[in-house]
Amino acid sequence: MEKNEKVYIDLQRHIDSQAIGFPATKKGSELKILKHIFSPKEAEVAACLTYKLEPLETVFERAGHLVESPEKLTEILDAIENKGGIELEIKDGRKFYRNVPLVVGMYEFQLDRLTQKFIDDFDEYTSDKRFGIEFLSTKLPQMRTIPIAKSIQPQHHISTFDEVTMLLQQAEAPFSIFECICRKKKALTGDPCSATKRKETCFAAGGLARAVLRNGIGREITLDESLSILDENQKEGLVLQPSNTQKAEFICSCCGCCCGMLNMHKGLPKPVDFWASNFYAVVETGACNGCGNCERRCQVGAARVSKQKKKTSVDLNRCIGCGLCIPTCPQNAMSLKKRADEVRPPQTRDDLYDIIMSHKKGSLGKLKIKGKIVIDAIRTGQTHLLR
Repeated sequence: MEKNEKVYIDLQRHIDSQAIGFPATKKGSELKILKHIFSPKEAEVAACLTYKLEPLETVFERAGHLVESPEKLTEILDAIENKGGIELEIKDGRKFYRNVPLVVGMYEFQLDRLTQKFIDDFDEYTSDKRFGIEFLSTKLPQMRTIPIAKSIQPQHHISTFDEVTMLLQQAEAPFSIFECICRKKKALTGDPCSATKRKETCFAAGGLARAVLRNGIGREITLDESLSILDENQKEGLVLQPSNTQKAEFICSCCGCCCGMLNMHKGLPKPVDFWASNFYAVVETGACNGCGNCERRCQVGAARVSKQKKKTSVDLNRCIGCGLCIPTCPQNAMSLKKRADEVRPPQTRDDLYDIIMSHKKGSLGKLKIKGKIVIDAIRTGQTHLLR
């Protein structure tokens, strides 16, 4: 084995051991992805980080044998961060670094570096069952779904972390807006988004916003501008998916035709079992006139109008409680219902990663996930999803 190949294998294994795994595949597409982002020396250095933010001095204790000085280490780490391979946070003038997952992490920061080769390698990797099982096996998902504003009523007693306006208002400045990488990737392959023609739909706040601005993949906007764009996203029928934390670091606005998360949802027999959402839609059958607005607005295929009965039904295995079906129902037949047990997300991403790491599944746990998907597919009559 060549030395250069070994450093990428070592980095893959190292990232795989972190909170969000990065499993090897038979085709080796995970190594191709790393080679797009890291030089051999950068791969060696990145393997000295962990999923926790650590100061340069701590990283140098591990990586000192690879570089001649802390200054050189800073230069290499900053170069990796500039390519989206790791995360940098600056606190009180000190630099802190950590590894990031492929998703959510390295992939999103390839926004201005997308090439057809990277897209091919990324699609090959993320379509592999090993990646899918790893992504689904975390104790908590990295993202969650919250309702659009017009679907919420006072009786819902909605918590601030599920109310999008409050989520943004309580987020840490600065705020940035940037293109949705999923839509950009689809457009580059000749399949543009059918939900919106606007490009800038995704938000970052606080540390992630600073990274977006530092790397030139987005622009800074005010809170008022954020709220205005967010309103447009909701009108166009985009699903709101923030970080699965009470302190919002990003809010994605997603569509079923482009979003990788929502497309993964469509490929599962009971996707809600792997989702984070505190709401689901219900239909008052007597009021429903079968107009089909809800079915057209639903990005995950949960609302369906029966051709025979001319009435809507909601598949609760698929409904993610986004609320898009509520405001466009002319009969007011659709409404959201709060789940009996409200799930309170962790306060910060550090807390989220710690929970995921402490419940990281081994081979047996992942085998159980595989078994569950097979059984669910058989029980729900969706065995075609197993192909």
